[in-house]
Amino acid sequence: MHAFKCFVFVGLAASCTLQLASAQNSFGGPPTPPAAPPSKGVKPDVMSAGAATDVERKDFGVAAKSQLHDGAMHGPTPASIPGAQVITTQALVEMRRAANSRVLVFDVLGGPETLPGALAAVPAHRPGSFDDATQKEFGQYLQQVTQGSKDVPVVFYCQSVECWMSYNASLRAVKLGYSRVLWYRGGIEAWKKAGQAVQAVQGPPR
Repeated sequence: MHAFKCFVFVGLAASCTLQLASAQNSFGGPPTPPAAPPSKGVKPDVMSAGAATDVERKDFGVAAKSQLHDGAMHGPTPASIPGAQVITTQALVEMRRAANSRVLVFDVLGGPETLPGALAAVPAHRPGSFDDATQKEFGQYLQQVTQGSKDVPVVFYCQSVECWMSYNASLRAVKLGYSRVLWYRGGIEAWKKAGQAVQAVQGPPR
């Protein structure tokens, strides 16, 4: 069993106790502070919107599947996913900027950086089955942070188009009955290439 204890506050923010090592062992995490602006005179390696979308839509010829991926988690992924939609960086940015947007973004990678406001859901990448302990814990966590609403848009991301972790998490959410599951296939790599800000994960949450 994995430790799982969360306290839900105003809105959808959640603060959860979890292990160190990038939240590898449990769901949830505290909000992180705003990312520092880039230094003046430093030009990030930013792709044009069109070029970035092409990379995110790249088709490796890998067939989409409705079962959890149980092989290496880093490798070419399908260009689509059963029961969910693929979302690009541009579409995700627009969605998050929209008035009254309730979109929830989940970090399934557990690295040193995260998208602003993303919630930790690293264990959801695990292979297994849709009736295992991970699925049960994930269901409880999503129930809390969505306040029981299964039509809230939920977005899952990991490293890049060559990362299966968020694919598995998206499939798990689909099987839990969430109707607006969005797989951010480009991941944090595409987010940064588009010039979007990230936040540093600062130490163990309390």
